[in-house]
Amino acid sequence: MTVHPLPGFDRVVFLKPLVTSPKIVVGEYTYYDDPDDATAFEHRNVLYAYGPERLIIGKYCAIAAGTRFLMAGAEHPTMGVSTYPFTMFGGEWTEKTLDIVTGMPSRGDTVVGNDVWFGYQATIMPGVRIGDGAIIATGAVVTGDVPPYTIVGGNPARQIRRRFDDTDIERLRRAAWWDWPAELVTEHARTIMAGTPAEIARIAAEHGLEAA
Repeated sequence: MTVHPLPGFDRVVFLKPLVTSPKIVVGEYTYYDDPDDATAFEHRNVLYAYGPERLIIGKYCAIAAGTRFLMAGAEHPTMGVSTYPFTMFGGEWTEKTLDIVTGMPSRGDTVVGNDVWFGYQATIMPGVRIGDGAIIATGAVVTGDVPPYTIVGGNPARQIRRRFDDTDIERLRRAAWWDWPAELVTEHARTIMAGTPAEIARIAAEHGLEAA
């Protein structure tokens, strides 16, 4: 729950103790790194959060500078001739068009799994779901869902490769090391960083921590 986990490096913040908006939920140890003002994450990096949709980010995620999460408020109406947002300017414009905006379809919450790495200046579009262990390459524009343990890049982001095969991904998701007690994560940090999915699964099984 320390905002600045690295003494002398104000550019790195843990987001969980920093975020105040009820529309943003962040798990333990997820951090943001920005030399300009990392503490302004919820205002500078979560944009257009005007509606009920939430941004949900899991545990142990690494978010590089300039990563932006665009929320559903960024959407403009496209069912008619103009995409101009008359509603936002008040008065008769709002009175005559509010039902159009409130009736627009939404993709819902933006949901990020655990242990996801976002490269420099990645952009995440509204309603996207990103699976555990995914990697979002530098400058990627993510317009669709990203499966667990998949690397994506480009604009729009496309799959570059999967990090593991189906069997190992299932092992890792059942082991869910990000839900282990912090003491156990500390004990096995080296294996989590450099070990195999089978080793992670073995540790989880030994401690009765495998998901059903």
